[in-house]
Amino acid sequence: MEFQGLSEGCVSTILARTTPADVCRLSLVSRIFRLAAESDVVWECFLPSDYHSIVSQASAPLHYTSKKSLYFALADRPLILDQGRKSFQLDKNSGKKCYMLAARALSIVWGDTEQYWTWISCPDSRFPEVAELKNVCWLEIRGVINTRVLSPNTQYAAYLVYKMIDAHEFGNRPVELSVNMLGGHGSTKTVCLDPNRETRNNRVRGLQGPNERSDGWLEIEMGEFFNSGLEDEVQMGVL
Repeated sequence: MEFQGLSEGCVSTILARTTPADVCRLSLVSRIFRLAAESDVVWECFLPSDYHSIVSQASAPLHYTSKKSLYFALADRPLILDQGRKSFQLDKNSGKKCYMLAARALSIVWGDTEQYWTWISCPDSRFPEVAELKNVCWLEIRGVINTRVLSPNTQYAAYLVYKMIDAHEFGNRPVELSVNMLGGHGSTKTVCLDPNRETRNNRVRGLQGPNERSDGWLEIEMGEFFNSGLEDEVQMGVL
């Protein structure tokens, strides 16, 4: 197929209908594709429609020279929003929106009682504060996010991200994770938060456990949900 006769604008229109990963690959096809792959017209299509509002909420200024550089700035590292209560990031390959809720954005039973929880800073956390569980009396953590801030027509998964310093309290204690849409659909599962669960007793052996992330934290999938684009509320729970 001959591409030499196509204008840069035409190629930009073609690339804008692909994906960010495709654009990076197609930029190697020819000079005209390489030029078009740098176009703000192309990368504007991959940025979320509300990116101006998202960037304006950042705790620190975000500097960028083009829409492409903004895209990769949002994809390469999390953007801290809402005074450190959540973070935003783009999936680099698809451009889908990803959010993480900080502990301060969650509802934690006994979260302000020092006998059970304490609020500390953690050098390897993206957020200014984390909640440290000191004593398990009643474990109940809930989080909520509105689907209107997420990418429409997208299958999402919710994860619990945490560190396990002393797994003693969880070595034989199953935990219930739930993800529910206010509109009705939901799921619940029983898991073990101890990464060494297979060495524990039969109550937790064989249950789903966490995986270690590249940043050293643990994560465990809580459940999936589909965002149709209609406004709804996703409710997540750890019990």
